[in-house]
Amino acid sequence: MADITRRLGWRHLRGAPTAHIRHHRGGKLLHDGPGLSFWFRALTAALSEVPVDDRELAMTFHARTSDFQDVAVQATVTYRISDPAVAASRLDFSIDPDTGAWRGTPLEQLGTLLTETAQQHALDVLSRTPLSAALVDGVTAVRERIAAGLAGEPRLPSTGIEVVAVRVMALRPEPEVERALRTPAREQIQQEADRATYERRAVAVERERAIAENELASQIELARREEQLVDQRGTNARREAEEHAAADAVRAEAEAARTVRLADAEAARSVRLARAEAEGAREVGEARAQAQAAWLRVHGEVDVATLHALTGTRLAENLPRIDSVTVSPDVLTGLLARLGTQEQS
Repeated sequence: MADITRRLGWRHLRGAPTAHIRHHRGGKLLHDGPGLSFWFRALTAALSEVPVDDRELAMTFHARTSDFQDVAVQATVTYRISDPAVAASRLDFSIDPDTGAWRGTPLEQLGTLLTETAQQHALDVLSRTPLSAALVDGVTAVRERIAAGLAGEPRLPSTGIEVVAVRVMALRPEPEVERALRTPAREQIQQEADRATYERRAVAVERERAIAENELASQIELARREEQLVDQRGTNARREAEEHAAADAVRAEAEAARTVRLADAEAARSVRLARAEAEGAREVGEARAQAQAAWLRVHGEVDVATLHALTGTRLAENLPRIDSVTVSPDVLTGLLARLGTQEQS
């Protein structure tokens, strides 16, 4: 849109480099070109602004294939106005001298023209193509056909329109048909995934089996070595027991010999001690017998009074020491009675 400012009944227009400005006054062309800047009067000026830059026109339309399946076509047409004078004479690109806005909708008219022309050629090629072929090679075929059709359309050059490029982004069937078409591919992909999973599991199981076999072989080898170690320990224990038994036997024999020697010595000492004790007892007995005999001989030659005196002496020697004697009246009476009886007798 052109930039228009007001100054005391005059208007100043400043256009963009991508906009072609045409200024008429009284049926005469005063200014014609892109990026112009000039003063004008609003009451006598006729202005038009034609864009000369490349523009993108996105379009989406439905078509039907030869097997009666609906498809949606998404395409983009790039175009530009190559002849602004022709375009301004065929379409209404006039602008308001006060605001700079278009009075009509020229770009919408161009969009309708291009969309209908492209749709006509796309429908023509898709109506003779089955759905499967359209989904595989339809994008290229539709793009080439639209480009050729727009290039051969006589109305576009007569309107000053030049098609720069045509792009077809997608040909999509209806959602139900698309899901049905995706199912075999999904099943195949799932089968491949399952096969890969099974192969991976098989490889994992094989590796686990190999690891288990290695562990089992290691355990068997370890058990065999432990058995050898146990046998060797048993052999060493038997050898050590035999050596200990031999040493114990030697010690026992030595202890028995020593015990025998000690017993013999003790027996000999006991015999000698018994003999000495017997000899001493015999000598003591003989001495006692001799003393007894002598004592008897001595006592046999002594009279009875002497014997009584000796007996009293011996008795007095053997009596315990008496510090004091208490004589009760009864005892004293008895003693006196006995003394009196003895004197009478």
